[in-house]
Amino acid sequence: MISPARQHFQRVTAAKAAGGATPGQPQNGPQYELMMAALYDARRALKQIKSTEGKIAKKSELLPQFDSYVEGVLEAGNGAQDEVLTTVLIWRFDIGDLAGALDIAGYALEHKLDMPDRFERDLESIVAEQLAEEVLAQLGKLDDDADQAERQALGTHLASLMVRARELLDGADMHDQISAKFHKAYGYALRDADCPSAAIEQLKRALELNDRAGVKRDIETLERQIKKNASNQSSPQGHG
Repeated sequence: MISPARQHFQRVTAAKAAGGATPGQPQNGPQYELMMAALYDARRALKQIKSTEGKIAKKSELLPQFDSYVEGVLEAGNGAQDEVLTTVLIWRFDIGDLAGALDIAGYALEHKLDMPDRFERDLESIVAEQLAEEVLAQLGKLDDDADQAERQALGTHLASLMVRARELLDGADMHDQISAKFHKAYGYALRDADCPSAAIEQLKRALELNDRAGVKRDIETLERQIKKNASNQSSPQGHG
């Protein structure tokens, strides 16, 4: 475990190097080289694991060593290309740290960072699809008999993250299937947050983008729910 003093040193030196780097050019400096060496070792450790679940658990174990470096870059960086930063972005999505991933995504999108060659998609597509898949996964983990308050709290939290991501990705050019998945995840989060009208709007957009999005029944269910709620509200109240 890294000591607080070491964490502070890593953050300060990373901030100094990132602030002095040339925008758009590869990041450099002793601290970056140390982080790249740590990243190499981390990747090597992950290659020894076949299980996806095991890889995710290992990433959760490995990621904290990069936190102070990432904080420093986000604090003072000016847009140098940074493989450590973009890799940590992906790994944070992988382990379900969506807020932490979006912290990096905001910086990376602002400075138009490139993804490492091993990733076949562009940054915008990766952020949209990774977030959508994780939101769907987290919503799907709730049991059918989960407490309504628990479901609504999770839906509200995830919907707020989707709002944040939508602002970051505004105007991004992506394949329709990825955009559809994003709207589907956003719609399901709004549904669980008890915002049926807003959920329908997102799900209909997902269907427009991809007629195989698998949301038709959910739209119909939500429309029936809205009609039922309206009917109940308009029903005359009894008098005692």
